[in-house]
This record gives sequence, C-alpha cells and structure tokens, in this order.
Amino acid sequence: MIEPIRPQPFPWFRYDNYTFSLGLTDGEAAWLSGHSASEYDPDAGRIVVRGGMGRQSRTAYQKIEAILAAAGFSFADVTKVVENVTVAGLADYPEAEAVRRSTFDGHEPAVATVVVERLLRPAALIEIEVHAGHGGGGEVALPTIIPVDERGEVVHEGDFVGQYAWCLDRADTFLRAAGLSLDAAVTTYDFSTPATRDAYPKAGRVRRERLGGAGVYPAAGGILMSRLHRPGVLVALDVTASRHPLRAVNPGWERYDTLTYTPGVRAGRMLYLSGFAALDMDTQQALHPGDVVAQAEVVYEAIQQVLAAAGASRRHLLGTVEFVCPDGLAAYRGVAGVRERLLSPPWPASTGAICAGLLRPEFLIEVFPVAVVD
Repeated sequence: MIEPIRPQPFPWFRYDNYTFSLGLTDGEAAWLSGHSASEYDPDAGRIVVRGGMGRQSRTAYQKIEAILAAAGFSFADVTKVVENVTVAGLADYPEAEAVRRSTFDGHEPAVATVVVERLLRPAALIEIEVHAGHGGGGEVALPTIIPVDERGEVVHEGDFVGQYAWCLDRADTFLRAAGLSLDAAVTTYDFSTPATRDAYPKAGRVRRERLGGAGVYPAAGGILMSRLHRPGVLVALDVTASRHPLRAVNPGWERYDTLTYTPGVRAGRMLYLSGFAALDMDTQQALHPGDVVAQAEVVYEAIQQVLAAAGASRRHLLGTVEFVCPDGLAAYRGVAGVRERLLSPPWPASTGAICAGLLRPEFLIEVFPVAVVD
C-alpha cells in the first residue's frame, strides 16, 4: 500500500494542507517530491530561501535525508536523482555537484540534470527529487544525455535533428551495456529551446527509426527552456527503461496511432505516462487558451483516463512534475484547487518548475505523471 512519508520532526516547514506529499513509499521504494532550500522564517512570517547554490543544495539534501530516513531509507538506497537547476544558477551548478558527491560518499545513482527557467520559489536556484529502493524493481534510469562527445565537443552543431538522433543512439549504447536497448524505453522526456520549435516535428523520423522496436513506443514529453546545459546544445534527453515486458496503455485515443509515443506504458507494477497538456484528443485543438486553471483540469482528467485504462485510479498516482509557462504563473495557485478536486490522499509527490514555453504556444501547463498499479 502506498503511504505518505511523514518525518517527525521536520523543522523546515509544516507540510500539512498541501496537495502533494513530501514523498510516498510502499515499503520497498520511495518517491520524493522536488525539494529546494525553502524553510519557514518565523521573523519574516513566511517561507524563505537562503544562500547560493552550495548552501541551497546542502539544505535540500538535508531535507531529503530526513524524509528518506522516515521511510527507512538512506542515501545508499537512492537509485535516481533529478536536479532541477535554474538558468540563473547554471554557472554555479558545479557547487551543487560537489555537494552531491560529498552527500552520496561514493554511491553513484543516475543523475538527471534538468535546466529550468526558474523555480516556484523565486530565490531558489535548485530543486532536487530522488527515487530510492531496497530492491531492483526493474527500472533502469539513465543520466541526462546531451549531444557532447567524449572530447567535450558539441556534436552536430546547429542541427537539432542530428543532435536528437545522436542522443537516442547514445541512450541505446548505455542501455546495451546494461543488457537492454531502446526497445525497453518506457519514457523519453526531451528538453529543447523555442528556437528549435519549428524543427521539432522532424525528430519524429529519427524516433520512428530507433524506438518502438518491441512494439511499444515509450511515453514522452517535450519542454522548452531558453537555454540548456551549455552553448550549442539544442536538446537534452532523459530516458528511463525497464527490464519488465512493456504494455501500451491507451484509453482509445486514435491520434496516437500515428505518433512515436504512447499515452502510458505499463512495465511490471509501474505505469509511466506521457506529458499531458490541454489538448482535445479528437480535434487536436488546444483547449482554454490563456487559462492555466482550466487547462490543468483537462490535463488531470486525461491523466485519470490513462490510469483507468490501466486498471488504476487517482490513488495510484505516485508523482507529478508540473511545467508552467510564464504567462500561466499569475493564476497558477488555482491549480492547487484542481489537484484537490481531481486527486486524492495520499497526495502524489510533486515538483513544479517554470519553463520558457511548450511545443504548442497555446499551452500553459504540461504535467509528467508516474503511477504504480496494484
């Protein structure tokens, strides 16, 4: 049974009354929300974030350590780390890497580095998610892949499609070293820039050539940031695979018959979902332009349809990552009310970040979910 992780004490802030959990666990694994250096300042009477990249990273990992310990885990059990780093903090990211190395003390989980425009706490430079487990579980998470070769040089400079193909081939090389291949991919989440939006559809050809070889395309999502890890990098790719047989999950949406990704992929107990935005699945029209709250309702209703098609419900939702565009920020607080109506306790772990845009300009929010099925 999935239960919320409730560390006592947790001196940084009161975590009740949110529509997300600090983390969830089933006893064998733990999935944590993204955690920044946010903490309650009684003198200021509000949540604050203090310090630069190094101090913020240490605070975030201290919080994560307390949450893991409350569920019976330690840093030695962590299998994957996602470090969401702001554009403003990117130059100082080596400080966070040094903190991570010291924190894990020789243990090397897979590390995904996601460059985001900003975080929801304006002063936050980094927000960190971790997954942990006592057993294998079958999941194989790769580190973020960027089109930079062994000599440190950007490959296919100026060629978005070439870089995308290179990243997929690199992922396949990593997976083959683990006894798998891209045929085992359950998710491919890519990050690119607004400048490459027009070229993005051309990546469909290289995806079709390299993915779905076992009959199931992975779940997928695409987010735009103003810049990525270093100059010349046009795409960054995060790939997760599974050692379990894959089964496509589709509520009956015909649009996916011609696409190189799937609404959901079932692998063992895990259900991996694509990113969802406010799209009419029949007409392909973007819904509720300019209204982030109404768009979020469409998104979470679509997620529930995929869960139902897999024989699951909202109580099986483990985590969500919400990417919101700058034009949606003013009303973004209203999304909490949508989550309260359409989700249920134990609230999923959650991370929120601000992106430069989404693949269709009308979209204001996209959500990456993951679930576990009984």
